[in-house]
Amino acid sequence: MKLILLAISAALVNNVILSQFMGICPFLGVSKKVNTAAGMGGAVIFVMTIASTVTALIYNFVLVPLDLEYLNTIVFILVIAALVQFVEMFLKKAIPSLYQSLGVYLPLITTNCAVLGIALKNVQDGLSILASVVNGFASAVGFAIAIIIMAGIREKIEHNDVPESFKGAPIVLISAGLMAIAFMGLSGLI
Repeated sequence: MKLILLAISAALVNNVILSQFMGICPFLGVSKKVNTAAGMGGAVIFVMTIASTVTALIYNFVLVPLDLEYLNTIVFILVIAALVQFVEMFLKKAIPSLYQSLGVYLPLITTNCAVLGIALKNVQDGLSILASVVNGFASAVGFAIAIIIMAGIREKIEHNDVPESFKGAPIVLISAGLMAIAFMGLSGLI
């Protein structure tokens, strides 16, 4: 039950984008088309889940026993960079169209503060390895939900009559703010 509450909290209530404001760059940059947003969401789910698992294992079985906890940020960045390289090679070979559409944003998963932020938050909150994996997966699902919803909104906005001064980034930021307010309504859930 505790893990279910952790998952709901990470995905909806404490959404990594809309309440913690991490991962804004790919959220705004890749959310123009639903297909591309879904691809980015899938890549982030994979990377964040595996990164949470590997970083929790490294922290608990290498850094803590060797009294090297202070190296966690550097080690976590290296783990995340390696995982992103793996995802990039896989997409380039298996799904070249998605690889092309993600463009520069795929390597930017390495510097996506949401991935590193969740790995560090798992350690700071003292989560077990299983809880870290659940938190990483649920946070990534929350990221995917937010970016796909934003992509859907942006596709609809494209066909609407928006005042000239609100076209482009202003209407996107207003939409993101309204989404954050909507997700705040879920705060009483947990």
